[in-house]
Amino acid sequence: MSVERISLAERARVHAALGDVARLAIVDALVVGDAAPGELGALLEMPTNLVAHHLKVLEEAGLVVRGRSEGDHRRTYVRLVPQALSRVGIPPLPPVPRVVFVCTHNSARSQLAAAIWARRSHVPAVSAGTRPAERVHPRAARIARRRGLDPDTWRTSQVNDVVKPDDLVIAVCDIAYEHLPAEARPRVHWSVPDPAPADTDAAFEAAYEEIAGRIERLAPLVAPSKKMGTGR
Repeated sequence: MSVERISLAERARVHAALGDVARLAIVDALVVGDAAPGELGALLEMPTNLVAHHLKVLEEAGLVVRGRSEGDHRRTYVRLVPQALSRVGIPPLPPVPRVVFVCTHNSARSQLAAAIWARRSHVPAVSAGTRPAERVHPRAARIARRRGLDPDTWRTSQVNDVVKPDDLVIAVCDIAYEHLPAEARPRVHWSVPDPAPADTDAAFEAAYEEIAGRIERLAPLVAPSKKMGTGR
């Protein structure tokens, strides 16, 4: 009985948290990507103190968590808790011709994301970096092969040379998101920790799992537009 009571109490708290128009709007905004509190305020035309109040309620209900940026350490990003998605209505996204995954060096996270996406969606995907490295990280290539992906054709590219109008740009790291060119719209942010500093297979596996889980949730919401992009 105690387990049932806890479960009912948690569910009631979630429903109560979502029973406010502003909080539901915040959750909708976080379904496809992470955002700083200030970005949520600007998007929803909501004052800072009101955003802070609603985020506190959502945090207490277990719907969102905060993490500090790996780029600008003064910044925090809010993200939706994946387990809460089953209790949240997911809004559809407009059709897009192509998805572009971006990270700083285009050597691991963005390459893995584009490859995973290709197995999950008919919408074309490519990857790029804001400061691309000369080569793909060896551990990323190893994890890719272990997961049945083929990294032999992966090459690093500069984001300005890749992104086209109407591409859906998904930044899979904080630093890249904070340095994307202004014209790279529409954009989504996934705050995936950089596995390179740890430089262990476990860190790269964790990044793979995080990206794969996000793609699993997002891919069904993204439909191809009539103007299909081409891979690169």
